[in-house]
Amino acid sequence: MNAPDYISGFLLGLSLIIAIGSQNAFILKQGLKREHIFFISLFCAVSDALLISAGVAGFGAITVQYPQIVNIAKIAGMVFLIGYGLQSLYASVRISHAITVDGQAVTGLKKALLLCFGFTWLNPHVYLDTLVLVGMVSTGASSKLAFGIGAVSASFFFFFALGYGARLLRPLFTKPKAWNLLDAGVGVLMFYLAWHLYQS
Repeated sequence: MNAPDYISGFLLGLSLIIAIGSQNAFILKQGLKREHIFFISLFCAVSDALLISAGVAGFGAITVQYPQIVNIAKIAGMVFLIGYGLQSLYASVRISHAITVDGQAVTGLKKALLLCFGFTWLNPHVYLDTLVLVGMVSTGASSKLAFGIGAVSASFFFFFALGYGARLLRPLFTKPKAWNLLDAGVGVLMFYLAWHLYQS
């Protein structure tokens, strides 16, 4: 395997997903609650792998030729973010239950994966980052395969590290008030991201 291309792909992939966003905020929250971390991290990583593979294979040219694909995702993403933001703000003003602190699952796996699906596939920026940007940069690599594997590896590394690493912050969330503040922060973040989508 071409090591320089692998490293370039890894660093690019990591730089694109490390910024806090709706998907990362959701994984962080699930990691703090220890709810379905493995399946959620796997879903996000596999989704990224599919999109990155498509981008490296040249699918990004289709999104450039047919921008309405991204526009549809943009509208759907705004609606989804506003809805989840309202839900988070509502959760921030109610009393948190001890069950969210002792590690027992509150959110069912099916619901968690559906939410994760929305944060991932209804985010138009993920298409621009993976299909277009990664696809374009990969054309300069001597080994597109090594570059793509590097970018995919970054996704698997980051999502699992975020999900399982969230437990290090767990002592800060032993009080229900901390969960209220987290929900409020997530709610505000969702509205900001929806506004950012509207402006883009």
